[in-house]
Amino acid sequence: MKTALVHSHAFDHFDYGPQHPLRMERLGLTWRLMEAYGLTRLSGSTVYTSEPAEERDIVALHTQSYVDTLKAANTGQAPRSASLHGLGAGDNPVFPGVWDVARLIAGGSRLAAQVVARGEADRAFHFAGGLHHAMHNRASGFCYVNDAVLAILELRRQGFRVAYVDIDAHHGDGVQAAFYDDQDVLTISTHERGERLFPGTGFVRETGGSSALGYSVNLPLEAYTESEAFHEAFEAVVPPLLRAFRPDAVVAQLGVDAHLTDPLTHLALDVQGFARAVARIVELSPRLVALGGGGYDLRNVARGWTAAWAIINGVDLPAVMPQSFAPDLRRFEFESPALWDDAIEVPAPVRARARAYASAQVQAIHEVIFPLHDIRGHVAGGETVR
Repeated sequence: MKTALVHSHAFDHFDYGPQHPLRMERLGLTWRLMEAYGLTRLSGSTVYTSEPAEERDIVALHTQSYVDTLKAANTGQAPRSASLHGLGAGDNPVFPGVWDVARLIAGGSRLAAQVVARGEADRAFHFAGGLHHAMHNRASGFCYVNDAVLAILELRRQGFRVAYVDIDAHHGDGVQAAFYDDQDVLTISTHERGERLFPGTGFVRETGGSSALGYSVNLPLEAYTESEAFHEAFEAVVPPLLRAFRPDAVVAQLGVDAHLTDPLTHLALDVQGFARAVARIVELSPRLVALGGGGYDLRNVARGWTAAWAIINGVDLPAVMPQSFAPDLRRFEFESPALWDDAIEVPAPVRARARAYASAQVQAIHEVIFPLHDIRGHVAGGETVR
């Protein structure tokens, strides 16, 4: 097995602004924790440096007028057309280098897809990527260029049948929109329910366009869904769909914002639960392009993505973070040097409500989506039967 890690230290030079929840420091922090564990020097693994995507690659998805606006915003001053394309104060600020960093993220995700498509790696991870909200003509939800879509398009150009699996707490709406009428791309998103959380979409009834019914799959979850309930729902939906679809490659968005401590969301996974989901995605993927995504508790982002890269490489990590990481433990005020969480306790009535909601969504998917793929949505001997 060959793996590829895609990263650039150039990300350290960009900043959404001091009050913005997406902190670019999370990328350097993750790299340093991976480095401390020796995960950047693994046998059989290659580290690639992100290079900016060319404009022609970005306009494969995004409109020229939107790209021109992003380019004009690169100085840090909002052009007159900014608000027409979702740029401005709030989620999608204009800051110096906004076009440069968008190109760099897009280029890294396209590179991850290319090394997998060329056979240079069986699995690749670009943890700066996964900005899944950007739409074809506007920025959305901290995302300026939808690098996940560009990675999928790169694999499709090479003839790959692609499944997209998104475990971010927010619905992967930009990716769903890009492939809503495409039977050669299956999109699956698990996320906090849209009535409670941005972007307000991702309901079971969003099943794909008329020419691709059943190829957009959404598993919304109630607030405080903890790891065990998440995995019961995940197992009832994701593996049978992937087995039925039989992708050549999986593009996975591994947002860590489903963690209980994330300041923007309300799910209740722990790092162990996140890692378990990653392990299942790895197991189910004939080839894998993994991307990062959301995550606004910097400490758990670093822990989660470091654990993910270890899983991608089949490496078991010591439960205590290395001594060489101690300066970052102090600087970022980690509560303990443990890689894994202590047990997360959710009150029993809240846990029961979340589990019941997840069960109802799974049942709806079995009734609405599974018949379109000739899957019978009941379980026999622990396996969902086709």
